[in-house]
Parts: sequence; structure tokens; C-alpha cells
Amino acid sequence: MILSNISLVNFKNYDQIEIAVSPFVNCFLGKNGMGKTNLLDGIYYLSNCKSFFNSVDSQNIKNEEDFFVIQGEFDNSESTENIYCGVKRGKKKVFKKGKKEYEKLSEHIGLINTVLISPMDTNLIYEGSETRRKFIDLIISQYDKEYLQTLIQYNKVLNHRNAYLKSIQQGGKFDALSLQIWDEQLIKFGEIIFSKRNEFIAEFQVVFQEIYNTISGGNENCELSYKSQLVDSDFQELLNSSLSKEKYIGYTTKGIHKDDFVFEIEEKPLKKFGSQGQQKTFLIALKLAQFKHIESKTDSKPILLLDDIYDKLDEHRIAHLMNEICKGTYGQVFITDTNTKRLPAYFKKKKYECFAFEIEQGELLTN
Repeated sequence: MILSNISLVNFKNYDQIEIAVSPFVNCFLGKNGMGKTNLLDGIYYLSNCKSFFNSVDSQNIKNEEDFFVIQGEFDNSESTENIYCGVKRGKKKVFKKGKKEYEKLSEHIGLINTVLISPMDTNLIYEGSETRRKFIDLIISQYDKEYLQTLIQYNKVLNHRNAYLKSIQQGGKFDALSLQIWDEQLIKFGEIIFSKRNEFIAEFQVVFQEIYNTISGGNENCELSYKSQLVDSDFQELLNSSLSKEKYIGYTTKGIHKDDFVFEIEEKPLKKFGSQGQQKTFLIALKLAQFKHIESKTDSKPILLLDDIYDKLDEHRIAHLMNEICKGTYGQVFITDTNTKRLPAYFKKKKYECFAFEIEQGELLTN
């Protein structure tokens, strides 16, 4: 899918803006705080039904306004899709393809795929395992509908099981049969997710390591691995062994909701031993591997969103990424930069099509 036009109304710092964009490279230029990143987030919203930066929809409404609307027109070789996202305070979020509203937001995931590279990606390194699981889950969900639905079902069952354990903790009567019902479903869905995550990581880490080696010059050893309680243990046995503790604390301690993905450099934790440059390279390789993996599974290039790519990257690593963009490797690309001259001059020199948009205080100055 290629974005041809996007409009925002009352979204973050925008009153109203509409932009027709290039199928190749688009640069959003201006000082910090002008709204460049908000435009990227608007594109991300139309892909993933949520903001990359703030998951509370109402907090993305401009100031004291009552609503925001994002609309985008996307083209592929066969059709044009008009996507609408509307959020009104106190109301259910509305997502439409054409004039038809989705009954479930999950039905939209995978129609328009995006990959966003942002300074906020450091959260993948520094925050807890839930952040890394969500990242992996999003990748797989963009091409595997069964995985997404299974994950939704697992989380529903987990919530029911936790509510039951909470009632036991608070003095309710223990019923082994009721627990067995939740356990059987948790195991059923959990084992499917575990299998698909294993399959994913086996394929993904090969692509990731190739990209990392290319960007870094091949001088560093990095590794991405999958950590799960189910690797060496039977799920039912895990639940049985933890039951006494869980009745006491009131929630489920074993299962794929405790999985993690481990980042290492030179066989040491990236978080503690990686330099800023190494961490940024690791994260960019991770996101570009996401792009390549989705492309291989869908036979279609995602839209690549690059927010402040000059942050913490040296000239060699920037040059590699930009050269790949000019080869058309990453299809349609959106880039933000505080330097209003740098990117347009670069793409002009390379004779590669680039639309440049200068943004100031949520308004389009030039294009």
C-alpha cells in the first residue's frame, strides 16, 4: 500500500492539514516541537489503529477540542482504499475502510503495514519484557491473522483466570473444575503462540544479524534470542507447580505472557554494555529486519517512517541507510529532520524523488 494523501483535524498540535505525498521519499522538516513527528504518528494511526507515542486516544485530541479525525488515501496495484479514524471524547473510537466501519479493530491490522524508527525505540532496551513482547506481537500480527486472534483469546482467558485467583485470594471458595476450564484454554492458546514465536524468531534473527553486520561494518557480534518458561517445561506442569503461590498472590505467574526477547552484544546485555551508537544500530537493524520480514511474508513493502534518524548515528551508518533508500529498497519513506536543507540537498544530488514539507507550529509552510 502507498499513501497518496493524508489529512488531520484536531490531531495533537494540528488544527487542520492536508498533504498530497510522494510514493518515494517525503521529508517533514522544521524545528523540534513543530509537529513533524505528529504527522508520522498520524500515518502510524491509520495502520495500527493507535498512536505509536501515546496509547490513550483522548490525549491525542488537540487542546480543548472534542474530537480528532485522521483520513488517508492508500493505493495499490488493484484498488484505492480510503481509511478513516475518528476519536471523540467519551465515545468509542471509529475506524472505517471506505464507508464501512470495522466491527473489531483487529480486522484492520495487516491491511496497511508500517515500520516506524524513532528515538523512543530505546524503550525496547530499557523497559520491561512487556514492551518487547508487544513489539514482536505487532510484527507477527501484521501478517498472521490467526496469531492475532489467538493472542486476543489468550489474554481474555488470562484475565478470567486472574479474576478467579483474585477471588480465591479474597476468601472465595476454591473450585478445581473451574480452574481446570481456564487452564485448558490458557494452555491451548498459549502453546500456539509459543510455537509461532519460536518460528518467528528463528527466521527473524537471521535477517536481523545480516542487517546489523552491514550497518556496523561487521565488526561487532550481536544476538537476539527468545526466552520463555515453555522452552524447557510443560505448560500444565508449570501451572500445577505454581498454583499454591498463585492462590496466595491472586494472579497467574506462568505462561507465555512472561516471555521475553533478549538483546546482547559481544555476549553481554546490550542495556548495560552497549554504547549509544551500538544500541541505536541494534534498534535500527531490529526495525529494518521488521520491514524485511513483513515484506517477505506479505510480498508487499511496508511504509517506512523515520523519526530523527540523525540522532546518535555516525556518518557511516547514516550513509548506508540513505543509500538503501535511494536504491528503492524501502519503498515509500517518510523522514523527519530539524535541518531544513540537509535531506532535500542529499536526495537532489542522488537524483531521487523527494517531496519536502516545512512544518511550523502545526502548519505547512512550503512544499
